Amino acid sequence: MPESSVKSGCGCRELLAEMAKRKKPAKKLNKALDTFSEKRARGRPARMRSSEVRGRADNYRGIFDQVWDLLWPLLSHAQTEADVIRAFQQGASPYDREFLHLAGLVLHVLREPKFPKRREAQINFLADSLGGVGLVAPRRSRDICERDRAEAKRAHHIIRYEFYIECSCGYKGRSRDHACPKCAALIPFSLSPFSNF
Repeated sequence: MPESSVKSGCGCRELLAEMAKRKKPAKKLNKALDTFSEKRARGRPARMRSSEVRGRADNYRGIFDQVWDLLWPLLSHAQTEADVIRAFQQGASPYDREFLHLAGLVLHVLREPKFPKRREAQINFLADSLGGVGLVAPRRSRDICERDRAEAKRAHHIIRYEFYIECSCGYKGRSRDHACPKCAALIPFSLSPFSNF
């Protein structure tokens, strides 16, 4: 009996040693399991955010609206980048540094066959084209601005807000057009919770 227990004990050791040899080493992980992977949109990565392009274009619209009467006669006769730089220095003096590095792009946009004839349309066309500052093509920049403005129009917004009122005429309930529906007494906006905005 003691011999069999010794033999079985030896067999276990050999079996454990053989099993230890057969085990595969653990694979080294390339990525940690708890990392966050961002989902990317399909296609080419964006060079600029659309809100950035539109914000810059809106800013340019405001600038051009202020200086266009002096700037346009000079820009309309520009033939080279040097002429465009000179036009901005003379016609848009407080804002000229904003546009000096865009002289080539401005000249390209001015030469487009679809450049508008009316003042307001010219301002909008040029501002929206320059919104991408050359990182985005002028046509793509205009498309981005148009799409972003359309999305802003479609976004949900409050059309009308009303109050629950108690009027001196005895009416208790919702107001209509900021007045009592029974006697038409107007709500003084000093009582409105929105008056401090």
